[in-house]
Amino acid sequence: MMLNVTPTALPGVLVLEPKVFGDERGFFLESFNARRFREATGLDVDFVQDNHSRSGRGVLRGLHYQIEQPQGKLVRVVRGRVFDVAVDLRRGSATLGRWAGVELSADNHRQLWVPPGFAHGFVVLSDRADFLYKTTDYYAPQHERTLLWNDPHVGVEWPQQALEGSGPLLSPKDAAAPRWEDVQLLAG
Repeated sequence: MMLNVTPTALPGVLVLEPKVFGDERGFFLESFNARRFREATGLDVDFVQDNHSRSGRGVLRGLHYQIEQPQGKLVRVVRGRVFDVAVDLRRGSATLGRWAGVELSADNHRQLWVPPGFAHGFVVLSDRADFLYKTTDYYAPQHERTLLWNDPHVGVEWPQQALEGSGPLLSPKDAAAPRWEDVQLLAG
């Protein structure tokens, strides 16, 4: 199998591990193949946009989602390490308000599939991280929403190192994000 798939505690959120071919010269991996993705996950998705973000240690981005044009995301790290999180925001879901998190790094080559209907965010654990992700719908700023990263109802257990000192580095938008009781949920 060229792609190992591991379910998380949230149905539909999947950890993907591509087969890595390596030797003393370096490595090769297939980061995405539509046919293998479909065979391994049972999902037939069309990606329409690729994004690349670079952040420094302690930067926390999220928890973001789009109330209309919800995006599925296939995320990975090509430099550094992050702790990546998905939160279920699907109205009527048995796991509404629950979260799953996984460490993604340039060394472990893991990817995370975050389906539409989930908020998504990450915090950088290394000095710098380059984060790549494919999306199933286009970015629509007028529909973007944010859930407060440390909302007590959701209770994400961010790595302790991300909370040291003055806490994570947040954008003004993420710092002012609404709490659970004020977020807009998505259709289940």
